[in-house]
Amino acid sequence: MDKNEQGIQLMQEGNLEEAVKMFTEVIEEHPNDPVGYINFGNVLLSLDDFERAELFFKRAIALDDHVPAAYYSLGNLYFELERFQEAAECFQNAVKDGLENGDVFFMLGMSFINLDKNALSLPYLLRSIELAPEDGEATFQYGIALAKEGVYEEAIAMLERTLTLKQEDADALYNLGAVYLTWQGDIVLAKTYFERALQSDSNHLLAQNAINAISDLESEEK
Repeated sequence: MDKNEQGIQLMQEGNLEEAVKMFTEVIEEHPNDPVGYINFGNVLLSLDDFERAELFFKRAIALDDHVPAAYYSLGNLYFELERFQEAAECFQNAVKDGLENGDVFFMLGMSFINLDKNALSLPYLLRSIELAPEDGEATFQYGIALAKEGVYEEAIAMLERTLTLKQEDADALYNLGAVYLTWQGDIVLAKTYFERALQSDSNHLLAQNAINAISDLESEEK
């Protein structure tokens, strides 16, 4: 196990101080290798030291501008800071340079969602769940993005799949109700999903508000 691997293991164990020491040694011994800078930056990112983390990621890119891990980590930093355009550009660079996993496509899709470019998120979220089919959050977000575009049948399929990955997930249940209400105007089925969402999470305000609105509507009709 080399020092980079030792440092990563220390990070995973929560021993950040020792991880910093290990990555410092890596950088001192290999000052032109971007990997040590990326790993050191990731430690700083985990500590919310965004300013210094950005410097380390940018140093890694300056040494080699075709290292996808540097762009991915920098993208995560910008996403945390809600600098979504810069995040999207970093994730795109990571993909262009060969990073091919569910996480990078998910983060790219979420960057576009936060930029109010929902339609642009769809192919990236789809690719994310193709690469990581058991990722319940990616499946859920893809379903929501489809619903926003009015692709209701596929949205329902994704939200139902979310429930197989995250049993009785309150957000998935609520959004299934919302989709059925919007798409088919099915108040009875929608209310069933809203009630299930509330049973799963008694503090789910959106579900409670939806049930109250339906109850008020039913009272007016009597």
